[in-house]
Amino acid sequence: MGIVPPSVAELREIAERYGLSLDDGALESFRDLMAPTLASYSEVERLHAERAPEPPRREHAPPARSENPLNAWCLRTDLRTREDGPLAGRTVVVKDNIAVGGVPMANGSRALRGFVPRADATVVTRVLDAGGRIVGKGTCEDLGYSAGSHTGADGPVRNPWDPERSAGGSSSGPAVLVATGEADLALGGDQGGSLRVPAAFSGVVGHKPTHGLVPCTGSFPMENTLDHLGPIAATVTDAATLLGVLAGPDGLDPRQDPRTAPADYLADLDAGVEGLRIGLLTEGFGLPGLSDPRVDAAVSAAAHRLAEAGAVVSEISVPWHTKGFDVWKVIATDGIAWQMIDGNGLARGVPGPMDPELVAHFGAGRARHADAFSETVKLVALNGAYTLGRYHGAHYAMARNLVPELIAGYDTALSEVDVLVLPTVPHVANRLPGKDSSREEYVGAALGMVHNVAPLDASGHPATAVPAGLVGGLPVSMMIVGPRLRDDLCLRVARAHELAMGGFPTPDRSTSTARV
Repeated sequence: MGIVPPSVAELREIAERYGLSLDDGALESFRDLMAPTLASYSEVERLHAERAPEPPRREHAPPARSENPLNAWCLRTDLRTREDGPLAGRTVVVKDNIAVGGVPMANGSRALRGFVPRADATVVTRVLDAGGRIVGKGTCEDLGYSAGSHTGADGPVRNPWDPERSAGGSSSGPAVLVATGEADLALGGDQGGSLRVPAAFSGVVGHKPTHGLVPCTGSFPMENTLDHLGPIAATVTDAATLLGVLAGPDGLDPRQDPRTAPADYLADLDAGVEGLRIGLLTEGFGLPGLSDPRVDAAVSAAAHRLAEAGAVVSEISVPWHTKGFDVWKVIATDGIAWQMIDGNGLARGVPGPMDPELVAHFGAGRARHADAFSETVKLVALNGAYTLGRYHGAHYAMARNLVPELIAGYDTALSEVDVLVLPTVPHVANRLPGKDSSREEYVGAALGMVHNVAPLDASGHPATAVPAGLVGGLPVSMMIVGPRLRDDLCLRVARAHELAMGGFPTPDRSTSTARV
């Protein structure tokens, strides 16, 4: 790239931004004083270039249109490094915000299009080392900022149960490909429900791990305190198997506590729920203007079905669950505007590896393609820039200071019951907005259903979304929340529920693969 010294005009603009009164003579003086430091920038660039690995040569191709009726595939690959291991023989699709070295990564956005990472994300390396076969990248929403499936640069991802409806987002493609059986497993991301909502709408299992359990190294970040990666699968056993491969410190991700040891998520998976206390989270049901009573009833019935297997089911209140949605909104808005947009994905002031090529590519791309951003990305950029500029980040600081109370709210309830249960999403998949929809309808279809899922990204508790039946021919999802680092307990209850249901329903392939 090379470092270009600033002009006096550029320095004048910067000085005005900081409220500095400097004449041209002073600006000339400061420009000269900057020269030694800028020389260090050039030297760091040279040193980094000498050490940067060459990206691996890996074949990849866009999917044939006839093979992608739901727009769930982004790219097709066929990558594997070994034939044995816990994922031997299993096909895996990767959300397109996770780096696969030598394979383009666009994160659903024109701003990143053309970027090719040099190295694999930690989770990709772990999948390949476990014998998994990576068969492609799954379509995702524009920069991941949508829980609907209509904001990506390449058009909407369609629901496998009804192609006129949302598949959920932002891990839209990966969830659909698991639901249709085109991939056995998927890697998804979750900052505000982006793994659990598409799992819910597509009728599959999605597990958001405890924050920091799974390394995010090599994924495009949104906000370090909210970033999660986790498994999407057709069965609870498959989700637990994949989590066992993904979990544990990599020594690189600053989100992780290096002392955290992953559990054996299969060891007690079939231990049942005899004697376990299951709390129906009062604040997760009956959300005004959002909850479908049929969905509430289906989730409640699924929880009470576990009583027949020996669980004790009762209602429990966590007032902070509702307050937590406001806490999450402030952290997400200011944090994403600061780190992902203005910071070009760069988390300042933390250790760990960073991808300067991604930062530079996205920074240049977002300037060139700003008008192509989704309405949701434009919204968070405008909102975050205003609140950060007007209030200087004070509300972000307030929200971060409230997170311990949010955590304590859930933990208090989880000292009285073993897990919390509530609807993942308060309604079934909504219809995709049409081309003539208003901005308000577009944004509402993208962000209006995350009230139950988003607070748990701020608190960091593990949460498993599992199918709980059908309403009007569309999947209903139940979410199981456990104590931090008790991901095994969430999955154990989910497995008992799966057995009680006799397995989960699947979409009609003739409908889900019909051309739309």
